[in-house]
Order: sequence, then C-alpha cells, then structure tokens
Amino acid sequence: MSTDADIQIMLNGEPRRLIGDARLVTLVENLALKRGRIAIEINGAVAPRAAWPEILLKPGDTVEIVNFVGGG
Repeated sequence: MSTDADIQIMLNGEPRRLIGDARLVTLVENLALKRGRIAIEINGAVAPRAAWPEILLKPGDTVEIVNFVGGG
C-alpha cells in the first residue's frame, strides 16, 4: 500500500491537509511532538504507539492528539 497522499483529515477539530506520507508516525514527526508524552485516537479508537509506523491515515479520518503535561 502506498504512503503517498493528498488527503484532508480532521486534526483536533480542525481540517488539515496531508501531502506526501500519510502514515501516523509522519504526522507526529511533522508536528514535532514528543512521542512519549502524547496519546492519539483515530476515529474514536486509541492508536497503539507501536502501530504508528504502519497506520495510514485516510480521507475524512478524525485524529485527536492529547499532550500530557506534568506539573504540580
């Protein structure tokens, strides 16, 4: 399956166009997020971290990324 894309997804409630590699791991890298501090849902289902390199986003997918913040 090809990873090349020109698709529209919803990312945290906002439309986002993906051009090129449509893998979830690439989206995380492009957003410069620290992998150990985030959780991701795709269409309401948690995306296991180990599967990120294999998950291909599709047109219309809804992606929610939650950043964990420490503090006290």
